[in-house]
Amino acid sequence: MQACIFYIFQYTISNLNGFLILLSIGFFLYLYVYQENNDTRAMRDRLVDENNSPIQLISQIKGYFYMNSFISISLTITLLSFIGIPPIAGFFAKQMILSAALDRNQLFLALIAILTSVIGAAYYLNLIKQIFFYKSDYNINSSMDNITLAAYIVNHNNTMSNEKQEIIDKKEINKEHISFKPNNITINSALSSAISTITLLLSLFIFIPEE
Repeated sequence: MQACIFYIFQYTISNLNGFLILLSIGFFLYLYVYQENNDTRAMRDRLVDENNSPIQLISQIKGYFYMNSFISISLTITLLSFIGIPPIAGFFAKQMILSAALDRNQLFLALIAILTSVIGAAYYLNLIKQIFFYKSDYNINSSMDNITLAAYIVNHNNTMSNEKQEIIDKKEINKEHISFKPNNITINSALSSAISTITLLLSLFIFIPEE
């Protein structure tokens, strides 16, 4: 039971990290344009919700290591946890499950688990190969070079009443105008902090390898 609960826990946070990383990749690609070929165009034509998610095809993450190495390494650590490569947390979870099965003489169940893990590893390793060993199909959008974005920083006073704050907002008092380029935009700090924390938790579990 302890091994099962721990496996569910580490698999949940690994999936969460993978989901957050795919979101980050989607946000990061706003500066890039995708160079399609005939094969990828045919696959994209079959996507019903093409406009709802920026990353849906394996070909879309080809060569991503050369675009954002930190996110790529985080995704690789997460995939290695799915595979069960030591010393990532996923290895200890699978080891505990297999040990529990063998202790109860469930040899057939353990063999099935090992076989399915090997099959799954082939798919995960293909993703890693796509990230590190292929050239990206993305190019920086040249139209972004001459664009300057504008924003306002408003100094709110939390102790001020709502009526006074509305008056200040209407008069546009205490608003600072700033200009910036699109490449100055970074991933949300909460998102990057969550990815960093979970990735460290998965990779540094070797120091506390127990349920």
